[in-house]
Amino acid sequence: MSQYLLSIDQGTTSSRAILFDLDGNIHAVRQEEFPQHFPDSGWVEHDPEDLWSTVKRTCDAVMAEEFGPDDEVLGVGITNQRETTIIWDRKTGKPVYNAIVWQDRRTADYCKSLKLSSHEPWVHGKTGLLIDPYFSATKIRWILENVSGVRERAERGELAFGTVDTFILWRLTGGRVHRTDATNASRTLLFNIHTQEWDQDLLEMFGIPESLLPEVMDSSDDFGEITEGGALNGTCVYGIAGDQQAALFGQTCFEVGMAKSTYGTGCFLMLNTGEKALRSEHRLLTTVAYRLNGKTTYALEGSIFIAGAAIQWLRDGLQLINKACDTEPLAQGTPVDHGVYLVPAFTGLGAPYWDPDARGAIFGLTRDTGIKEIVTAGLQSVCYQTKDLQKAMEKDGIRPTTLRVDGGMVANSWVLQFLADILGATVDRPSLVETTALGVAYLAGLKAGVYQSLDDLSDLWRCDRRFEPVMTKEHRDRLYEGWINAVQKL
Repeated sequence: MSQYLLSIDQGTTSSRAILFDLDGNIHAVRQEEFPQHFPDSGWVEHDPEDLWSTVKRTCDAVMAEEFGPDDEVLGVGITNQRETTIIWDRKTGKPVYNAIVWQDRRTADYCKSLKLSSHEPWVHGKTGLLIDPYFSATKIRWILENVSGVRERAERGELAFGTVDTFILWRLTGGRVHRTDATNASRTLLFNIHTQEWDQDLLEMFGIPESLLPEVMDSSDDFGEITEGGALNGTCVYGIAGDQQAALFGQTCFEVGMAKSTYGTGCFLMLNTGEKALRSEHRLLTTVAYRLNGKTTYALEGSIFIAGAAIQWLRDGLQLINKACDTEPLAQGTPVDHGVYLVPAFTGLGAPYWDPDARGAIFGLTRDTGIKEIVTAGLQSVCYQTKDLQKAMEKDGIRPTTLRVDGGMVANSWVLQFLADILGATVDRPSLVETTALGVAYLAGLKAGVYQSLDDLSDLWRCDRRFEPVMTKEHRDRLYEGWINAVQKL
């Protein structure tokens, strides 16, 4: 008999089910993409039924095709696109509106009004977050205010809110369980990260009934038994974490000062600050890294909205490449100082700028500019944005000098070498780059008793390749100065 941990990785563009053995190796993966909806400028939505159906089908496929009659799943973990907001009927489970995705900017004007009223320092003190359309609270408020009858139903206690983890958990348990974990709660603008409770003052300010909200659990906890998961029925969900926190956990960044950066649709640099919720003075976010046995570990985070999505745009929007892996040979044949800067502010700029109105642009075009320069500039934009975050962390007193990286883009070794060069820091690519799914497998395994301690997990981490900086400081500074000039022209 073989024993496994199953991770549900519900992301921004696809859902995946991954079976891990108890040593953290992938046994099987199934993945399915789903449509993106853009009903207006800056609006991004998903159909919640697409999220659920792709999760269900990928789990069913893994269990049917890769799972033997004597095999056993000891626990399930769920990791998810954070901040994405769903409200549904408690009786029917039917959503009242599409999921409003974390990238969505429709509440930008409302956020501006709150900032002009000087609410941000107060909100930041409670949540560690800034007032921005990125987070869940203003999305919840928009649905309550703009979908007919929803506020009245919410006031009567008929509706439930959740980030995607909560919605998937609700469906897996047949509507019996309405829970989330502390990492996802900390991204809503409604959760006090110091008291670890939903904050009544914030609920009042945003006009959100508390009855909408899920119960907040540890990241490794007994979230409930699966009853609507086919072959998974009878198995318990033992781990939940937002995707970036799950990646930090999967990278085993358990010591203060350890950092990881994930390159998926967006880019997220997260640095473990331990028991201290370090308050950033340079527009980074303070967030819950994970909560185990009631003890909270905090992190400092920089969020970039567009990373891999820029390469997707080069492929699908401009049709300059056929597939993402085409970018590496193009970049290898291009000088790094080609003079073109692509600023991918397609849905505004995240940290440390927090400019929801910014839009993308390409600077430095000449008659000599061709496909390879534009594609290379797209890859470099991800590295320059990471440099922005490193600079902000440095100003806050902690400079990550070694970075563990993961996500789809890190298969591109050219990107990682340029990243090491522009950061002036060591970049480590792990043997297993699916660290987001691995993180919640580890969380589930802790609750299931597979692992006894964080040290057990640290022993499982392996480095595939280390990238050391070779660029001179003068060259690095000159390239980065060009990036800053480009951003300032937006």
